[in-house]
Amino acid sequence: MLSSSYRLLNKQLGKILSRKMATSSTIDVTQYYADKEAPIARLSATKYFNQLTNREKLYAHYFSKAGHWGSRAVLRSVSPESEGIFDLIIAIHKKIDGDYKKLKNIDECIITKYLEYASQVLSNLGNYKSFGDSKFIPRLTAEEFQLIIDDINDKEITERFSKVKDPIFSLDDKIAMLGSPEDGHVSGYYLNVVTKIEGEAIDSALAKHDIMPENVRVSKVDETNFIVHVASAFKSNTTGYYPDTIEFDISDGRSATLKFQFGDHSNEFIKIVENLIKAREYAANETQSRMLENYITSFMNGSMKAHYNSQIEWVKDLEPAVETNIGFIETYRDYLGTKGEWECLVAMVNKERTAKFGELVNNAKEFINDLPWDGEFEKDVFTPPDFTSLEVLTFAGSGVPAGINIPNYDKIRINIGFKNVSLGNVLSAKSSKEPISFISNDVQELYEKYRVEAFEVQVGIHELLGHGTGKLMMELDDGKFNFDIENPPTGLDGLPIKTYYKKGETWGSKFGSLAGAYEECRAESVAMFLGTNRKLLEIFGYKTKQEQDDIIYIMYISMCRAGLLAMEYYDPKHGKWGQPHCQARYAIFKNYLDAGEGLVELRYKNADYSDLEMVVDRSKIERVGQESIGEFLRKLHVYKCSGDVISGSAFFKEQTTIPPELLKFRDIILKKKLPRKQLVQANTFINAHGDVECVEYDETPEGMIESFAAREC
Repeated sequence: MLSSSYRLLNKQLGKILSRKMATSSTIDVTQYYADKEAPIARLSATKYFNQLTNREKLYAHYFSKAGHWGSRAVLRSVSPESEGIFDLIIAIHKKIDGDYKKLKNIDECIITKYLEYASQVLSNLGNYKSFGDSKFIPRLTAEEFQLIIDDINDKEITERFSKVKDPIFSLDDKIAMLGSPEDGHVSGYYLNVVTKIEGEAIDSALAKHDIMPENVRVSKVDETNFIVHVASAFKSNTTGYYPDTIEFDISDGRSATLKFQFGDHSNEFIKIVENLIKAREYAANETQSRMLENYITSFMNGSMKAHYNSQIEWVKDLEPAVETNIGFIETYRDYLGTKGEWECLVAMVNKERTAKFGELVNNAKEFINDLPWDGEFEKDVFTPPDFTSLEVLTFAGSGVPAGINIPNYDKIRINIGFKNVSLGNVLSAKSSKEPISFISNDVQELYEKYRVEAFEVQVGIHELLGHGTGKLMMELDDGKFNFDIENPPTGLDGLPIKTYYKKGETWGSKFGSLAGAYEECRAESVAMFLGTNRKLLEIFGYKTKQEQDDIIYIMYISMCRAGLLAMEYYDPKHGKWGQPHCQARYAIFKNYLDAGEGLVELRYKNADYSDLEMVVDRSKIERVGQESIGEFLRKLHVYKCSGDVISGSAFFKEQTTIPPELLKFRDIILKKKLPRKQLVQANTFINAHGDVECVEYDETPEGMIESFAAREC
């Protein structure tokens, strides 16, 4: 159901029946079209799933079902219309039994445009890109979409389309992006216009009462009354620690009241709990059982403390045959950086690849000692994490990452540990050879040869030694400190640091909307800094100097090209980045450009930059590149560890504000942009004999839609 604020927005925009009416005169609608001929790759999982025992298969099956039931929480956190569009697509597919040839009165090109849009909505779990946070609209017009609806001639489908028709096509330079409702952007985490100072005051009030905000959404009743909607199966407060109300102050002088409403996504969370209870029957050990008990408690009553406890058990569950994680995990898409997006991972271990990562873990201390900061900014004791290469069966969420380092809870990471996983079938998933833009012809063959291998090295270092390193200078719950407060470490200015994380403050709460991109940049910088380490490359199987040189070179090519392409996700009008990883990669690319001495250059002859090429001088990497990324990384790290939000934010914002001499290339980047690969995932079913079967789908838009239509969500 559309929120009242969104209906008001659409009313203000006017009734939109065609693209000409739907867009402002200043916006280039073509950059918001759904991708044309986007590559779709199968996330193949059957081989590894079939190697599991029947008990393990049942565990994976029920965990996957629980994860998919959370898909609607993702849809609702994206935009008011996303769930309605999702339901429309599934209803159309089921009505025609997945046979789009039944639409006999519709031109084939119209059906193709519809399928491309539908597939992209499902792949992103919403009508905003999970990688970029920008809205996309169909290539077909509203009238052409209506022809499909009329041809089907079903009352329910007609009603569904009428509810989402306007928001599907409406577009201006503000609602084109996820972000602050106060600024006219779109966010499903705020059910009406909650301003930034109101949102920050609410987050602060929750923190003071030791209430974690990852599983909430917020609505505004009036200027002094707000409601926090807690995701839970139960519709009443049974946590034992949530108060009935919280009185708090807003920075503009208002005194306000916060009330809690439980049961957000209640119907779905009942199903999540039911399936996790079944999964618990097939747990491999007591640690998994305790982990599931905490998951079940968290999703029943909304307690993030129970979820916190689940992650303690998860970290302790080493080398499981089926790796799983579930909950509101990453906070990238909330513009305040505190509310999480639902995710669920179910995957099987790739033992051959995991062996390489095990050796990396065993040598982690040595590599950490090489990083460009003093030992006082590193954990007192490095706890080697469980680092595995996984083949994904299920990743329920808006997008599938190539690697994961969790949990995100700072205290668990510091005091207990964390896990790193590399998602092997995500890294290697290919639908066809993809063209490589902005790279000279003489590099194309080498890039194609080593792009996956270089990315695997980068992801491995990024997750283990990037996210896994660093010590936050903190005041502990008992009022003591985890560093010498009388003789604190020396900061970048050569003087003792003056800042730290006060009691109740976290990395996310302190650095806010910058936290995600900043930390990704720090982790990527660690990968680039250590990526030239010859011993580390040997662990990954690259023994000869020539092969190592090629891997290092392609890592640089890949990172710098990614940083160049990242400008697609920068909104020049509002100075806003739409994707944390892109903002991070641009910062590193800019650092290499600024290093000088011809390390990285942009070359062109044509006035329209149509021949633009990004060139890396491989002879400069191990001197100029290494020195520049080392100093850049040291600043990022020390600012983060010392909680110096003022200096750290200023440094990172300056690094990621695109100057005119680079921004001029954005138009050609948009013109040459390639459609993002979509991954179609398998489903599992229990057959008549009680065996679990894994079913995979075609690498087509129809296959993507069928994969969603066949699962319960």
